[in-house]
Amino acid sequence: MRRSVIPILILLAAAAPARSAPAAGTARSTATPSAPPLQGVGGSPAANAAPARERTPFDPDVATRAYLGSVPADQRARSDAYFEGGYWLILWDFLAGAAVALLLLSTGLSVRMRDFAARTSRRKPIQTGLYWAQYLVFTSVVLFPMTVYEGFFREHKYGLANQTFRPWMGDQAKAFLVNLVFGGLALIVLYGVLRRTPKTWWLWGSLTAVGILVVGILIAPVYIAPLFNKYKKLDDPKVRDPILAMARANGIGVHDVYEFDASRQSRRMSANVSGFLGTERISMNDNLLNRGSLPEIEAVMGHEMGHYVLNHVYKGILEIGLMIVIGFALVRLAFDRLRGMTEARWHIDSIGDLAGLPLVVLLISAYFFLMTPVFNTIIRTQEAEADIFGINASQQPDGMAQAALHLGEYRKLDPGTLEEILFFDHPSGRNRIHMAMQWKAEHIK
Repeated sequence: MRRSVIPILILLAAAAPARSAPAAGTARSTATPSAPPLQGVGGSPAANAAPARERTPFDPDVATRAYLGSVPADQRARSDAYFEGGYWLILWDFLAGAAVALLLLSTGLSVRMRDFAARTSRRKPIQTGLYWAQYLVFTSVVLFPMTVYEGFFREHKYGLANQTFRPWMGDQAKAFLVNLVFGGLALIVLYGVLRRTPKTWWLWGSLTAVGILVVGILIAPVYIAPLFNKYKKLDDPKVRDPILAMARANGIGVHDVYEFDASRQSRRMSANVSGFLGTERISMNDNLLNRGSLPEIEAVMGHEMGHYVLNHVYKGILEIGLMIVIGFALVRLAFDRLRGMTEARWHIDSIGDLAGLPLVVLLISAYFFLMTPVFNTIIRTQEAEADIFGINASQQPDGMAQAALHLGEYRKLDPGTLEEILFFDHPSGRNRIHMAMQWKAEHIK
């Protein structure tokens, strides 16, 4: 379940770690049909017909306001309410996870889970796997009401989800099994390191967590994502060929573009360029394919290529890796102190004791909760860089602006400055549109 992955993702410091659709089969216009009328746009027929000295200068601020103003007030209110509600969910998610960790520790359930694993097998890796299975089942069950609210009812309330409850539960079951297997393997490796380095566990444990994070990031898009969606080659040459041309022009050695059926789950539009060592793949979901104009699709794909060409995955691993090392160092200080204070009640022998996993998760989740603005800033900076790359690669400023409006279906379009710094892991719609309109102003002939 989506919520059940939170403990292991936090533990591995990955805790931090898309208008109306055209009819199927209809040709997609290369114009931006829902773009608001912008005075003085150089590409408009009226502007081209008028003498150059009579043209109204293109003003990026005016154009940005026009795009933002094209969104009906009720839609803006709905997306603002959805996104602002997410601010509180950051807090409630942390508090719920903390409560579960304290419940496991204070009731002695974590100790009983550890003892059961020890009675079942003498081999430490098997004990770790058995403890993880119990831990995952318990946290998934306890947090299930919040999982259903956040992942199903809330998404439907705001018109962002397409799945009925049964297929949604099917996806949660798949996620549970993925977590059970891969989370268990990750924990076996991590606790093997912790037991062998009792004095310097924070250093070797953090480096191990970074290594696990790297493996997960590199293999998930290619090997895990297809478990949840069907991928197939995109056959429409009007869409495929410009994307491949843009990829070749930017040194991305791919020969196909793939689409996947995200519409079975939600209305969100997304795409990615993923893979390594011959597994590189350009993928877009069918929401982007069916709801976006060609300029919008090219702008989005240019953005995703920017992440790949600018090596954002590897830079992000270094930046988040530094956060992980610092986090483990702080957790070491807190863990040793709390273990000493509660040893008689919680019966945690050392950092290598499986019964202490809830305490480790609690401390690391608290650290990443407090570091949310820092994490968001790291990701938001990369997204802004990819925006600039994408608009230069695609040369589709209006497509970029339209993509920002689509993302505004579930992201607040016009937040305050401090609000954006604290809570946004992407640039706001206003800033993205203004960047695109500034680029357009500089390129009008």
